[in-house]
Amino acid sequence: MTGGLDTLPWPLAYTVSSDDCRTPMPLGFDAPLADAAQELAELGYDAVEVQVRDVDARDAERLGAAVGAAGLRIAALGTGAVTAQDGLSLTDPAPDVRRHTLGRLLGAARLAAALGVPVTLGQSRGTFLPGLEDLQQHWAEQAVRRLAAEAEALGTRLLIEPQTRTNTSLWHTPKEALGFTATVEAPTGLVLDTHHLDAEGLDPVTAVTEYARATGAVQLASADRRGPLTVGEPRLPALFGALRETGYTGWLTLEHTQDGDSARAAARSWTALRDAAATALN
Repeated sequence: MTGGLDTLPWPLAYTVSSDDCRTPMPLGFDAPLADAAQELAELGYDAVEVQVRDVDARDAERLGAAVGAAGLRIAALGTGAVTAQDGLSLTDPAPDVRRHTLGRLLGAARLAAALGVPVTLGQSRGTFLPGLEDLQQHWAEQAVRRLAAEAEALGTRLLIEPQTRTNTSLWHTPKEALGFTATVEAPTGLVLDTHHLDAEGLDPVTAVTEYARATGAVQLASADRRGPLTVGEPRLPALFGALRETGYTGWLTLEHTQDGDSARAAARSWTALRDAAATALN
């Protein structure tokens, strides 16, 4: 299976892990970065969304070479591994942990700027402890304001991903995230993830219709168990229609479980997207 997804007007990316991660992230391709990029290119993907753990601008050449050798581009840098693998967050009660977390995120922003891509923020904003909620929210908001300002100064921007309350105590819905970003002077956008929208009881098609202009990326997974997409996914044609009608100009990322075989999972999702695009966009 080679060649791009010609009927899809948005760049198609797949989640991968930078080699600085201790192990590949479970919602991304399970292989070293260069190997993952090569396999994804052969399947027809356009780009990768790279999860990073501990990086800086000095890693730009290494990262770009690993992906570019396969003919792919980098769509964005994700920061999920900062929390998933090292347990760091912007709401940790320990000041040194909060400083270290922000330092990691600023490093990712510097790398994103060097690569010319956005940086995304998910669960690293953290969870609240009883009795510390107001203080922890203040810590997180101040840190994210600084991160957004630094990203703008570097020539890139921050995208915040609304996530379900099992992941974080802050900004579970696009409305909540935009309520915060309205108070941030630096340009800041959204990542809409169908899994998190489903978990919060929000219809992804409705969310895309309402928030597409503020959205830089839409992350996709099956509705039932956050696995690979399958041919006949009932909401994909409606989702594609909403993206087209709203004039969406971002990219699509597959972020889902790998079911023990990343190459097969990536192929399944690619085929499902091609089938839905042929129905909805022709």
